[in-house]
Amino acid sequence: MSLGDILLDRGKITEQHLEAALAARKSPNDRLDKILVRLGFVKERDVLEAMGEQLAIPVVDLTQEEIDTDTLRQMPSKLVHNRGLIPIVSNGSTVKVATSNPFDLYALDELRLLLGKRVETVLATEADIQRVIKQYFGVGGQTIDEMIDEDDVELLSDSVDETGDLIEMAQEATVVRLVNEILLEAVRDRASDIHIEPYENDLKVRYRIDGVLHSTNVNAQIIRFQAAIISRIKILSNLNIAEKRLPQDGAFKIKAYGREIDIRVSIVPTTLGEGVVMRLLDRESLRLSLHDLGMNEEVHEDFESLITRPHGIILVTGPTGAGKTTTLYAALHTIVSDKIKILTVEDPVEYILEGVNQVQTNQKIGLNFAMALRAFLRHDPDVVLVGEIRDPETAEVAINASLTGHLVFSTLHTNDAAGATSRLLDMGIEPFLVASSVEGIMAQRLVRLVCKHCAKTYEPDPTALPSDFTMPESGTLVMGQSCRECRHSGYSGRVGLFELIVMDEETRELIVQRASAGKILQHCVRNGLKVMRQDGWDKVRAGMTTVEEVLRVTKV
Repeated sequence: MSLGDILLDRGKITEQHLEAALAARKSPNDRLDKILVRLGFVKERDVLEAMGEQLAIPVVDLTQEEIDTDTLRQMPSKLVHNRGLIPIVSNGSTVKVATSNPFDLYALDELRLLLGKRVETVLATEADIQRVIKQYFGVGGQTIDEMIDEDDVELLSDSVDETGDLIEMAQEATVVRLVNEILLEAVRDRASDIHIEPYENDLKVRYRIDGVLHSTNVNAQIIRFQAAIISRIKILSNLNIAEKRLPQDGAFKIKAYGREIDIRVSIVPTTLGEGVVMRLLDRESLRLSLHDLGMNEEVHEDFESLITRPHGIILVTGPTGAGKTTTLYAALHTIVSDKIKILTVEDPVEYILEGVNQVQTNQKIGLNFAMALRAFLRHDPDVVLVGEIRDPETAEVAINASLTGHLVFSTLHTNDAAGATSRLLDMGIEPFLVASSVEGIMAQRLVRLVCKHCAKTYEPDPTALPSDFTMPESGTLVMGQSCRECRHSGYSGRVGLFELIVMDEETRELIVQRASAGKILQHCVRNGLKVMRQDGWDKVRAGMTTVEEVLRVTKV
């Protein structure tokens, strides 16, 4: 049976899939299995298993195999990086080699002659092979090896000021490819940020995945090309590559894996060189449904009621990276229609929303939140979103807007919902203005979800659990074991923890009396407020996250 027939027989593809793949074949040399995977009709693992049946070659999971590192390092770079050959076991006269392409007989023959051993082939997915290469050679390992061998690429010392030399170095094909590989690896791993950090004898590359930083294995020689890498990023971001003394901010776009991704760049000078942070904004990953954010039914109903009110201020609070902007975007997406005018002022505009007029601040020309908000009031809006209330001027204009019949959304950097009122009072806003304008305050955090691919139940030690946590009736909790899908972290994806204060007369009276955040919180809890920590415990009992995650982002 042909490979297509085997996949049909197993129910992995349909006749229509096979016809579409054959139609997409541009030459007889194009492999049908590659086309089927590229078109998304079948998973690579399913193709490998069918291929293994066809060729009588076993399929292995490289995450469960022990790599023969000695043989791996003896192999030429092209056999590892270009041909994807990974030695697993070497016994006497035989070496077992994993490949995703068993038809590459030339590479297998070359390896047999090189090692002087019989080569036994097993199949592994290309994704697993690339993970092994990255693990042992680092991101862009082959590219860095090529750069070291090239005579025309050299490290420029800090004393070199010629912009032309910097540009020439940053535009080398190998430097371009190295930066591309760092970006692609981040997109593949669902990273939200890339950190490039200079140290005395090292250049670290770290990815923030699901809110937690992970060090990425890179070739130790990458430090030799620190100036070239940073210059390349500056060129992409339209920044001044000769300026190394001042912080710079920029942005650029890439297209990876069929998705358009906006990248915001921040460069700061450190004592050992320039540090770079790139934030990746993937529009396809934006959740625009309030249900998808993880709100429980009660919070969801109350919040939806707030965002449909005719006027007032609705605040979302939390630290940087807590998902405040996503929540506000989801709120706007819920209420957007042809019957209302929505204006936003953001720093920067992270995602383009259909049906919403969005303005980005520009400090160089004096366009800040307060100035844009004043202009908005002459633009006949129904709903206004202010990216952040960070100064008294913006707070005053936002409150005036709410008191003149507008619904205003904004964010504040406070630890909990009750603390938002104290923050506004500290800015010098009169208590009666805060009490009369604020309709609701949402505080939130993000916790990592247990990986669904390796989740398992377990019975925890009761003495190790927090005193305010109550076990579910089942007596078991859920945790991730570790698998390749979650980068062996046990977590994949994130969900929000929320607490929502809806203003009532007693709460407004406490604000007028300048009551502390603690007293306001006590009053709200007595009236049924579920704080973020309790929302977290509910999600632990539901098997969505773990006790450790809730402890990481909340306090008693």
